[in-house]
Amino acid sequence: MRASLMATLISTISPLRFLLFAFLLSLERGFGFEGRLSSESHHLHLQTHHKVHVSSLMPSTICSPSPKGHDKKRTSLEVVHKHGPCSKLKHHKPNPPSHAEILAEDESRFASIQSILAKNLAGQSNLKPSSTKATLPAKSVGILGSGNYIVTVGLGSPKKDVTLIFDTASDFTWTQCQPCLGSCYSQQDPIFDPSASLSYANISCSSPSCQKLASSTATVFGCSTSNCVYGVGFSDFFSFGFFAKDMLTLTPTDVFDDFQFGCGHYNRGPFGGSAGFLGLGRNPLSLTSQTAQKYGKVFSYCLPSSDSFTGYLTFGSRGEEDSKQVKYTPSPVNPNYPSFYFLGMEGISVAGKKLAIPTSVFSEAGTLIDSGAVISRLPGTAYSALRNAFMEQMANYTRIDGVSIFDTCYDFSEHDNVMVPRVVLHFSDDVEMDLHGLGIIYYLNPSQICLAFVGNSDDSVASVIGSVQQRTFHVVYDDAQGRVGFATKGCN
Repeated sequence: MRASLMATLISTISPLRFLLFAFLLSLERGFGFEGRLSSESHHLHLQTHHKVHVSSLMPSTICSPSPKGHDKKRTSLEVVHKHGPCSKLKHHKPNPPSHAEILAEDESRFASIQSILAKNLAGQSNLKPSSTKATLPAKSVGILGSGNYIVTVGLGSPKKDVTLIFDTASDFTWTQCQPCLGSCYSQQDPIFDPSASLSYANISCSSPSCQKLASSTATVFGCSTSNCVYGVGFSDFFSFGFFAKDMLTLTPTDVFDDFQFGCGHYNRGPFGGSAGFLGLGRNPLSLTSQTAQKYGKVFSYCLPSSDSFTGYLTFGSRGEEDSKQVKYTPSPVNPNYPSFYFLGMEGISVAGKKLAIPTSVFSEAGTLIDSGAVISRLPGTAYSALRNAFMEQMANYTRIDGVSIFDTCYDFSEHDNVMVPRVVLHFSDDVEMDLHGLGIIYYLNPSQICLAFVGNSDDSVASVIGSVQQRTFHVVYDDAQGRVGFATKGCN
């Protein structure tokens, strides 16, 4: 009878729905070049172009901590690229993933974001808890995949370090937990054991916090023996487990009792050896919201110019320092997508000339900023204008066929230096991001270097500002005042 039931379920529900059902059933059984916001007065050509040393594009095996690293006087965590030489996760696998694998993960992440946007826009309601089981929607339930930057925090008492991917497009923090039921992926840190923590507790299904899962990026939940169960996943990436609370330690003096997170007992990666995700979105379950009383819903970060440098993730305002250096653009909460940080993008300049792109091209679907995305996606119309202007400026270099997700690529193997046109992204309130040289091009190898943007299929698809374009900027998220700010020379 049980075998017949399982066969029926497999044939009638999506793979992710079946995974959550299987998890619940198992419980029942027992258990470079600095970015600038404005041009400086140098030689005319250097006002409009970056001089890029080709050798600086190549990956390094040496870690070089940034002299502007994390601030020990504030609540600040060191940020490193999970595959770079500064990461302790580099020992997880002897060889880092290929560019093809990284970009494929990025495509999956972009697809999951678009799925969430489409679902919310269509007004689909989230699922309500059931006393026996829960089902997953056919497409995305949360954002997984990609996310290249990691931080280390403490969980439990006594504290155990967990290395997490920090993610501004996710609300929900989760980590793998013992015991693994069915599947856990390989991670560098020991898997967190809730039974060894004196302060760990599951959250009950009757708790208002369990109901909040419905509005977060962990959009599926259910019950098992009165305990709240979550599910988050997309395609082959997922995590299922108990919604729980425990002590969170950011620094020795910044400790939070009863931090709510997902304790994942059934998980599948790959996540580069990390233990899970740290959600910094806008939902009440995010770290940003749970620590709002102390930090005022303000945090900032700097992503280093290359994988061999370090950056920082800082909580709370820098006060007068930020007020003088940071230029803010509005980021009001979008009621259709309340978790995401949307920006009012208005235009693009290449080599000092603003492109003739109607602002309506950007406003039709909107633009969100995402620390976990790698490559920025633009409306098709805007990308075509950017690509054409970029190719015009790069006419003296050998163009090659497109590679992976890129369609505008060059062979720089015969050059020591190249002149790359400056690209400026324009946002509302006259805020500009004059991109770092390494935020404009993406290095695969010396004979394959591409324009680091991708065009969407049409203008009705939302744009994303990814991590490559954010390199070296001090990026401030001030959710209390509904704004996001940028300052130059944030790190290295």
